[in-house]
Amino acid sequence: MKVLVTGGTGFTGSHTVVALLAAGHEVRLLVRDAAKVRRVYEPHGLAPQDVVVGDMTDAAAVGNALAGCDAVLHSAAVVDLRRASARLVEDTNARGVELVVGGAAERGLARIVHVSSLSVFFVPGGPPISPELPIARASTAYARSKAQAEVYARALQEKGAPVAISYPAGIVGPDDPGMSDANHAVYTWYRDLGVVTSSGFQCVDVRDVAGLHVKLLELPPGPHRYGAAAEMLPWAALYELLDGLTGTRIRRVTVPGALMRAAGSVGDVVKRVRDFNFPLTRDSMEFATQWPGADASRTTRELGLAFRPIAETYRDTLTWLHRAGHLSAAHVGRLATPA
Repeated sequence: MKVLVTGGTGFTGSHTVVALLAAGHEVRLLVRDAAKVRRVYEPHGLAPQDVVVGDMTDAAAVGNALAGCDAVLHSAAVVDLRRASARLVEDTNARGVELVVGGAAERGLARIVHVSSLSVFFVPGGPPISPELPIARASTAYARSKAQAEVYARALQEKGAPVAISYPAGIVGPDDPGMSDANHAVYTWYRDLGVVTSSGFQCVDVRDVAGLHVKLLELPPGPHRYGAAAEMLPWAALYELLDGLTGTRIRRVTVPGALMRAAGSVGDVVKRVRDFNFPLTRDSMEFATQWPGADASRTTRELGLAFRPIAETYRDTLTWLHRAGHLSAAHVGRLATPA
C-alpha cells in the first residue's frame, strides 16, 4: 500500500512513517521543507525519496501528493498559542483537513486516517475521556481547530467515507524533531521544576501511536475511531517514577489546582496586552488540574494494541533527551549515555 503522510517531519508523523516502512508499505511525504526530511530521518537510518514539496493548504500540491496513493494519514497541524495567530491556526488547520482528508475522500481512497486528540472530548469536571463522548466546546484557537476538524471528519464518516480517526493522549517518546509539548514538559521539569497539583498526567508513547496508525490503515475500510493512552498517574506519583528511573530528584512545588487555573486566567488577560507562545492559559491549566483520565481499553481489546508501560516510555525519552543534548548527565543520572 502506498500511503501519503502529511506532517511527516513532525514527531507523530515521522514515527508513523518509520512504522509504515517497517510494515512493508510505501510512503510519500508532503512537506514544506525538503531539507528537513534528511535531518528528521537520519537518526532512524532512513532517507525517504518520495517527497512532494508543498503546503497542506495548497490544493495543487495536495492533489499532486495524493495522485497514485492508496491511502493517506493526515497528522499535519499548525500549533501556535499566540492570540495574534488565532485566525491563522484555525484557517490553516481547517483548510488542511478539507484538502487532505476531504480530497482523499473525493478521490475514492480506500483508507484515510485523521489524527485527532483525546482533548477534543475534555470537559473540566467531566467524565473519563473516550471516543464515544460528544465533542467538547473549545476555548483556544488550536483547540477550536481540532474540534472543527473532528466535526468535518465525522461528517465524512456519516457520508460513508472510509475515515478512521486516532485520538492520542499527550505524546511522549524519543527522537522528537521539534521538542513537542509533552516532551518539552519533561525538559522543563528537569531544567526548572515540576508542579504537584490536582489530577495528574496521562501520556502515550509515540511509537504506540505509530503502531495504532498502521493498524488503522490495515483495517477493512470503515468509520473507525480509537483512542491511544497509557495509564494515568497523579503528578506526585509521576515525579516519583522519574526520580526512580534516574536516581536524581526533580525539584517540585505544590500548588492547588484552583490557584493554577486562576493563574491561567491571568495569562489569558496578559495575552491581550503582551502576546506570548507559552501554555499559561486557563485552558491548559484546566487540562493540567482537572484531567479525568482516558480509557483506551477498547483499542487494546479490539485491535490487540497493548500500550507500553510509561516507565519504559520515560526511560527512553530521558535517554534521548540526554543524547540529543537537551538534558545533562546530572539531570538524567543513571540514564546518562557515555560520551
